[in-house]
Amino acid sequence: MTKKQIAAAAVERLKERYPEGICSLVADDPFRLLVAVRLSAQCTDARVNLVTPALFERFPDMAAFAAAEPADVEPYIRSCGFYKMKAQDIVMAARMLMDEYGGVIPQTVEEMTRLPGVGRKTANLICGDVYGVEGVVVADTHCIRISNRLGLCETKDPYKVELALRALLPPAESNDFCHRLVLFGRDVCTARSPKCDACPLADVCRRRL
Repeated sequence: MTKKQIAAAAVERLKERYPEGICSLVADDPFRLLVAVRLSAQCTDARVNLVTPALFERFPDMAAFAAAEPADVEPYIRSCGFYKMKAQDIVMAARMLMDEYGGVIPQTVEEMTRLPGVGRKTANLICGDVYGVEGVVVADTHCIRISNRLGLCETKDPYKVELALRALLPPAESNDFCHRLVLFGRDVCTARSPKCDACPLADVCRRRL
């Protein structure tokens, strides 16, 4: 099978297994999603979802974060790790958005990655989940690991994985597919003990061939 054929099979089978290919972070507006994704760096989504209710009660919107100091934010996100850097990035991103973008998150990866603490993973996720444009969210260990196991790429560099998947995936499927890879990586294709005998992709997986 070609890489495109493997990708197409993976898209369809994971869509069937996980009909709702959605981000597991809980956020009800674009800026809150941006904050949640920043907090998720080297932290589980489950932990972030425990932290954000109190955080967003204290800082309900972008303007509230922009008016805060990083030290004000730190106590609410301490358990997410690297909390000083994350608090600094969140506050400075809010200020930049208010000052330069009128409080609106830009709609391109290039503009979004100008924001403090916003990398391609966050930008692609916002583009896909908020603005409905093609997004390939690959700065995730599950996505990188599974893409390599399937033979869709041969690199652990997130940007190179992103480029490889962009060339293989239908644009309309790319964002949800990346979310499904995360679910699949937690459920079946785990890092240390993948459940290959119960895997719906076993017949197309390079690791098994």
